[in-house]
Amino acid sequence: MAARAYWQGQLKLALVSIPIEVYPATRSGAALAFHQIHEPSGKRVRYEKVAPGVGPVDRDEIVKGYEVSKGNYVLLDDAEIEAVKIESRKTLDLVQFVDAREIDVLYYEKPYFVVPADDLAEEAYVVLREALRQTGKVGVGQLAVRGREQLVSIKPCGRGLVMEVLRYADEVHKAQGYFRDIADSEPDADLLELATTLIDKKTAPFKAAEFHNRYVDALHRLIDKKARSKTGKRILEDVADPAAGSGKGNVIDLMAALKKSVGEGGRASASKSSGRSKAAKSSAPAKPAARSRKRA
Repeated sequence: MAARAYWQGQLKLALVSIPIEVYPATRSGAALAFHQIHEPSGKRVRYEKVAPGVGPVDRDEIVKGYEVSKGNYVLLDDAEIEAVKIESRKTLDLVQFVDAREIDVLYYEKPYFVVPADDLAEEAYVVLREALRQTGKVGVGQLAVRGREQLVSIKPCGRGLVMEVLRYADEVHKAQGYFRDIADSEPDADLLELATTLIDKKTAPFKAAEFHNRYVDALHRLIDKKARSKTGKRILEDVADPAAGSGKGNVIDLMAALKKSVGEGGRASASKSSGRSKAAKSSAPAKPAARSRKRA
């Protein structure tokens, strides 16, 4: 395998040890890096390390500092920081198993491919993979690598296993703080039926290759144009705004917008479901008044 392993060691389940190699499953996207340029000279701008009241300082005189109060720092040198790093271990212990749905999507950070290190490891590897698949469980453990300890999960992926680095609890915001002012009420049945019809109509297999970063593509086109022009003149791309020229404000008729979105193909089913919903409403007992918004 041409890629360089991120980690090599033993995946351990109780007394069973499986030699594995871990490889990055992702790579950096096609982002463009810009430099700051002094326009009159065309030279790249460089930066100096400067201390207020002192001026430029030598790199050898710079240490790391943690601010404990305004303007007061605890100074740490590289040797002190190095001494507290966790020793990289060659064992990943699966200490717990949880239902896959129990781990909120907010905790997932970065995926890695896990492969057996040799032919001898493959049998145990396949057994673990199928056991996780049949039980619907995810293995959880902590991996010490490059001086830091990461919380990780292990789960099946096709014929292999994927390790995902998880965020710790203090790295994730609580959703309640953002959603608490949203009304705790049921949507209108007709509107809900139209929305689900629209979702069904637009449902298709996910193919990541069909999506492109249009901003990066536009930047490349702009750079190519400026490179060919050699005049240095400003080039402003005219990007059409789909919402421009509609003459409509932000207030919309939700029912009309959903019906229009569903189109001819969904009107029959939507009208039938509307009739069913109205019949159900007439026969159903009266609903209690909507609850007031919850506050933290």
